[in-house]
Amino acid sequence: MRWIRNMVRLVVIAFRHWVLVSLYGMRISRSARISYGAKLDKTNPKGVHIGDESYVASGAIIFSHDFSRGLHRDTYIGKRCFIGANAIIMCGVRIGDEVVVGSGAVVTKDVPSNSIVVGNPARVIREGIHTKKFGQMED
Repeated sequence: MRWIRNMVRLVVIAFRHWVLVSLYGMRISRSARISYGAKLDKTNPKGVHIGDESYVASGAIIFSHDFSRGLHRDTYIGKRCFIGANAIIMCGVRIGDEVVVGSGAVVTKDVPSNSIVVGNPARVIREGIHTKKFGQMED
């Protein structure tokens, strides 16, 4: 029974990816995984860019517009990144490759590659890290 559940989960993930890319026009790598509970900005969907082997956890929000300032900007998440549960990525932010964004972080500025950011507003707490597929930390 467990393999059936896993197959259904993968089918749902693949279908959601197809909807986000084909219908909304988001630029999400085929190897990226977006949790079903994550929220991606549909006001400016073409401004969402997610790189290879990145993972966006449940409850995370990725904005590509700012209603209060009338902005529509591209928001980039690099390769092999992990965006933690309930993290918020603000409009126009560029997150480098191999970055871990802690759960609940609010990312308001660009994040350099190979780093960990946490807090509100998010700040770098560690640099020089390397990640594997879906942003898992290497030993």
